[in-house]
Amino acid sequence: MKFRSLAVAAVAALSLTALAACGSSDDTKDSAADAGPKTIDVWLMKGSVSDDFLKRFEAGFAADHPEIKANVQIQEWNGIGPKIIGALASKDAPDVIEVGNTQVAQYSASGGVKDLTEKKSDLKGDDWIEGLAGPGLYEGKQFGIPYYAANRVVLYRKDLFKAAGITAPPKTREEWLADTAKVNTGGNQGIYLPGQNFYVLSGFIWDEGGDLAVKEGDQWKGALETPEALKGMDFYKQIQALGKGPKDSDEAKPTQTDVFAQGKVAQMIAVPGAAELIAQANPALKDQIGFFPIPGKTADKPGAVFTGGSDLIIPEAAAEQDAAYTFIKELAGEKWQTDLAKSMKYVPNRTSLASAVGSDEGVAAMAAGAANGKATPNSPNWAAVEAKNPIKEYQTKVLTGGDPAAAAKAADEIITQALNAK
Repeated sequence: MKFRSLAVAAVAALSLTALAACGSSDDTKDSAADAGPKTIDVWLMKGSVSDDFLKRFEAGFAADHPEIKANVQIQEWNGIGPKIIGALASKDAPDVIEVGNTQVAQYSASGGVKDLTEKKSDLKGDDWIEGLAGPGLYEGKQFGIPYYAANRVVLYRKDLFKAAGITAPPKTREEWLADTAKVNTGGNQGIYLPGQNFYVLSGFIWDEGGDLAVKEGDQWKGALETPEALKGMDFYKQIQALGKGPKDSDEAKPTQTDVFAQGKVAQMIAVPGAAELIAQANPALKDQIGFFPIPGKTADKPGAVFTGGSDLIIPEAAAEQDAAYTFIKELAGEKWQTDLAKSMKYVPNRTSLASAVGSDEGVAAMAAGAANGKATPNSPNWAAVEAKNPIKEYQTKVLTGGDPAAAAKAADEIITQALNAK
């Protein structure tokens, strides 16, 4: 699956006129409520469902709810931000929209998203994974309903680990450093970790009890200069040094799967689906790639990870809100979450469904890590932070010998300004 950066460029005006195809066509919403099934328009994003899954779900939903006709439209991620904002500001919005989990606060701040707090109990909300449930909250209210999740794990070369005498994947940070040092020899990189992978850094910071930014009263403040965050950056520096990853670029420059496919890398951090790209580039590695959760500080708990994925929202302008909720309840419920996890290799939205991924080694490692999943600061302005991304510059400064505290302070100033911009 494609693991995207979930930030969307900040959009200054929420008063965009409704774009074409924002809602239903005139012939899909019958004004006569008793004339037949109520039709709802649903926007799901490309890659979130396969054709086969969608066919099964639509058939099952139609059989269980003949009073509702679901018109599912697949949307492209590219350019979706302005399109959703236009829909929320219109009078003819879709009834259900899938959005990236870190986008919920931005859309909710517009006032165009329905508050679903009262539905949380009915949807088994106490069982939701935190990395989706937390971002779905805005000002204490639940606007986004967790849909599915994905997070990074460690991909490793089984043959290189075996040759180094490592019989089982590490479960603690100390073990991970030691094992990585063992395979960082003979022309092989112990790990390929680019210097600017700030999502990986985020996990190390969360493990130390820190965060990227914190809210004090009604103001946000960058938190990279805190002792906890600095400890997270120090561990990043230690593990990154056990390979030859560039200190001034991220996982896309060069594409890290291409580097791994060259056959001289023992580990990399990515979503499990990256293994398929590696095998396509180098078929000889197909059966040599294993997976384990990013290790934590202690063996009883995996390391914290950034949880990517999607939530489902209902626009305030939706014409059929009750039917829209019925659709969400089905898609986010146990039956279809289990099917989705198995067929799409995602992490289901509930912690109790982690076993639904079956025997797939990569997805099992991802689900284990998701139990300690978190998200970026829940601010409508977080997209503006990622657009400038001072965190990446901060990482490069530290990895190239700069003073960590001074570099963190400079980054915090930019983060603080962006998060408090009106």
